[in-house]
Amino acid sequence: MPLITADDRAMARLALPALGALAAEPLYLLADTAIIGHLGTPQLAALGIAGAILTTSFTLFNFLAYGTTAQVARLHGAGEEEAAGRIAAQALWLASGLGLALLAAIVALAGPLVALFGAGGETSGHAVSYLRISAIGLPFALIALAGQGWLRGVADLRTPLVIVIAGNAANVALDLLFVYGFDWGMRGSAAGTAIAQAGMGGAFALLLLRAPVGRGGGRRPDPRAIRSLARVGGHLFVRTAALTGSFAVAGAVLARVGSASLGAHQIAFQLWSFLALVLDAVAIAAQVIVGRALGAGRALAARAAARRMIWWSVAFGALLGAVMLALGGIVPHAFTDDPAVVERTREVWWLFALMQPAAGAVFALDGILIGAGDSRFLMWSMLACAVGVFVPLALLSLALGWGIVGVWCGIVALIASRLLLTLVRFARGGWMGAAGARG
Repeated sequence: MPLITADDRAMARLALPALGALAAEPLYLLADTAIIGHLGTPQLAALGIAGAILTTSFTLFNFLAYGTTAQVARLHGAGEEEAAGRIAAQALWLASGLGLALLAAIVALAGPLVALFGAGGETSGHAVSYLRISAIGLPFALIALAGQGWLRGVADLRTPLVIVIAGNAANVALDLLFVYGFDWGMRGSAAGTAIAQAGMGGAFALLLLRAPVGRGGGRRPDPRAIRSLARVGGHLFVRTAALTGSFAVAGAVLARVGSASLGAHQIAFQLWSFLALVLDAVAIAAQVIVGRALGAGRALAARAAARRMIWWSVAFGALLGAVMLALGGIVPHAFTDDPAVVERTREVWWLFALMQPAAGAVFALDGILIGAGDSRFLMWSMLACAVGVFVPLALLSLALGWGIVGVWCGIVALIASRLLLTLVRFARGGWMGAAGARG
């Protein structure tokens, strides 16, 4: 077998622009942080609270991209372009409805949500104001997720990259104009972000509505098609919520251990999230390639491509882990000058670094199973690992005084148990029938 195969080249063509789009997403809040940071400490603290709420909300709805990608890729692989086009419109309606509901919820609950973080006074007022204004952009942000999912399904990853980069550029320009030019403060930053998201969502909406649907139409809301998307989305929503909830439990446990441990956990978690972007690019390529192969009835080709992507993801994870190990004495100092936080970070650094190859395999397997339409298995396996493995270990760490090392051993166990379950599922081959492949 050649060192670089056609599957490898296909993966690279999909993964590289996907990585660019994934890396661009966090830049909205990063740009806001750089601009708002110069307004004052209360404003920066307020953005930290509002940003955590918005990021969590956005992450929980990423099924709009992943679920759409999987279904469209299978139809695209089967040559059913008009059926794939009809999913585009239904994804648009689903994203719009969920986005409006999320907007209403955040506007109504902004005060209580901020209060959960214990903020008060000026910080609380700024956070509530920022949340309510920036929430206007959430329906458009969810439409953008649906649009990215559909375009990925038809193997177009360059267009989403262009739109996301343009949206980020507009966000920076508007933030600078509104915050410093018009002196609108945090409200100006929130308004600039909402407008930029509206432009990005509008661009994706136009592309979704231009998808081919055939003479019979298919752009009107179809309750049956929307329910199908929502069902798969529900599985992925629960899976994502279980993973997000696990890290929330880790933070809650370490908040009771001490501020140094919590600070160290925050550093490790943010780096873990950043590295996950790189590995998730391969997972997105897996969704497209596996879904397209199974849709065309080429189950053996799907399995062969999947194996290659697992090994590539493990290799990328090993490379990232080696880099993190080498930089273990340097990177923590970029985040803090507190010797206690640095010491706690060093205690778990080897765990954080050595888990990267396993994390790479898990992300690739997630992408493979999503592409195959095996979302129900992913939901139940993630719940089992979170509730049955991680949470007990995290609580034991608190009760027995294991501290941050115990909590991160629990995170490693979470990844290891997910790897075991998904590998068994992959080896048995049941996932290949989830999309109705013909062998």
